[in-house]
Amino acid sequence: MRIAISTSVIQRGKSGVGQYVLALVRALLAAPGDCQFVLFVLAEDLPLFDFVAGRAELVTVAEHHRPALGNLAWHHLRLPGLLRRHRIDVLHVPSYRRLLPFTPCARVATIHDLAPFHVRGKYDFARMFYGRVVVKHFARRQDAVIAISTNTARDIEQFFGLPLERQRVILNGIDHARFNPGPAGLAKALAERRWQLNAPFFLFVSRLEHPAKNHVRLITAFEQFKAATGSNWLLALGGSDWHGAEFVRAAAARSPVAADIRFLGFVEDSVLPDLYRAADAMVYPSLFEGFGLPPAEAMACGCPVLSSARGSLAEVVGAAADLIEPEDCASIAAGLARMAADPEHRARLRAAGLVNARRFDWHVNARQVREVYAAALAKHRRGR
Repeated sequence: MRIAISTSVIQRGKSGVGQYVLALVRALLAAPGDCQFVLFVLAEDLPLFDFVAGRAELVTVAEHHRPALGNLAWHHLRLPGLLRRHRIDVLHVPSYRRLLPFTPCARVATIHDLAPFHVRGKYDFARMFYGRVVVKHFARRQDAVIAISTNTARDIEQFFGLPLERQRVILNGIDHARFNPGPAGLAKALAERRWQLNAPFFLFVSRLEHPAKNHVRLITAFEQFKAATGSNWLLALGGSDWHGAEFVRAAAARSPVAADIRFLGFVEDSVLPDLYRAADAMVYPSLFEGFGLPPAEAMACGCPVLSSARGSLAEVVGAAADLIEPEDCASIAAGLARMAADPEHRARLRAAGLVNARRFDWHVNARQVREVYAAALAKHRRGR
């Protein structure tokens, strides 16, 4: 079975979808079976796939196809012909934004979330319309749909009219060889040396996206926490600039505690586990998530978590995190205060988080995804 994966939505590896694709490809290549993989990769993203050397075929996509409209056109006009040329049996598109209604092979889609239905103003009008209206019809024409959480599967049923029995829920995974408790002392030293994090700190790992990721309310809550407690704790924001980043940076710049708010930029995979190990607590106040991988990764590294329960986050963190109301700054501030004041409570959350994180395993997921490929191909061959 020849499987093609379109990787052009990975945003240079600096997004949740990007991390999903890279981790899934690693796990698929390591899983037993006779599948052959062909990856369509934008030219400047090729170094991200160095690990596939000799184990999969890489097909280069010219960089002028990277911008959104050009990338859509490439998927609809160029990709079908490439699928024929490379004798592909199954195409896997790991994002609803690039789904195809017609191809010469079976079609598998991964849908991470339906945020346009939940977060007002997440995208501009054109992208909101595409995500809410156009994609619905494309999703119904897939041979198989993978939802990364039960919450996302229910959204797909509600908003796209695709019944749960036509979907497969396969949770995101964690590479436990990378994300594990490790030596905290060394991690603390790295955090102080690289980011000047020389005091206890809350960590939020997410691209700087406003309003969806809720950085501005977190900054307000952090101000309230500092005013009420006089604590020396810092707030570290790890992630690259995205839509609305200027609002986040402006809120931090005018904050009376601006000196204690640190922008870390994009955190490379090689040091991300150490950043989690160095953090005294993870705070994740997102307004909506289709999964929410950073809290699970933090738990796997032994970092206690304070999280919103929106979208799938309650499903992901379970009973292993403190929960906050993300639109209530006082709720966030109270959560920060409890976390900072009670080391025994942090230790309990740390232990619970380590247990919870074991639910997420890419190697298990890869076997399940291969099963989806086989079922999609069988369905395609039978006809609709």
